[in-house]
Amino acid sequence: MPSPAPTQQVEQAPAGFVRLRDVDSSIIEEIRYATPHNFTGDPVPGYDEPMCVVTRPLAEALHAAQQRLAPQGYTLKVYDCYRPRRADTRFVEWAKDVDDQRMKAEFYPGLDKSRLFADGYIAERSGHSRGSSVDLTLVRLPASPQRPYVPGEPLTSCSAEQRFPDNSVDMATGYDCFDSLSHTDDPRVTGEARANRDLLRDVLTSVGLQNYRYEWWHFNLPSEPFPDQYFDFPVNSGAFR
Repeated sequence: MPSPAPTQQVEQAPAGFVRLRDVDSSIIEEIRYATPHNFTGDPVPGYDEPMCVVTRPLAEALHAAQQRLAPQGYTLKVYDCYRPRRADTRFVEWAKDVDDQRMKAEFYPGLDKSRLFADGYIAERSGHSRGSSVDLTLVRLPASPQRPYVPGEPLTSCSAEQRFPDNSVDMATGYDCFDSLSHTDDPRVTGEARANRDLLRDVLTSVGLQNYRYEWWHFNLPSEPFPDQYFDFPVNSGAFR
């Protein structure tokens, strides 16, 4: 087998990357890994600012999707976009620390943490580091304010009917829910949640994106411009100066 492509160790964003807000500022950005509200319980290395960075073709596809959704009364909301390699390194370190169970009650209540690698929830590398993957959902317009997460607050299972009050539509689970209910076509998802998942997938597919079937929120650009490169520049405004 060929050896993996080397990680690109740069601090400036390469040509071809853009800030999503510079292409479509109407898309809501709630970058979870820049906050403690994620499965590690801490802000993740590399996310210096809560900002969505993607390749230009992906940004243009998201803009096209937004234009199709707005007349229907919805907006996109992104949770994760380009992800520096150092973030994946942190995820691997966290997954190996089985004693750190701070966020289990919300993000993986039904899963033994020792199963994260075997079950495919954590990997050494992610397509997000190539800049053409995005995690996102739908929000009904006009968008309600998003209640901030308060570190230390009581946690609720991501698959519970009454879970953390995200301002998005019902997708049957929260974001980053390590549970088979997150599989896009899980037959237990019916009614409004099924219609919402189908709408998200149908609109994004119509602009050329492809869903990852194990995560209703994850979409890739098949014709990505950097298919063999994994980047590590930080997510901050300085990367675009």
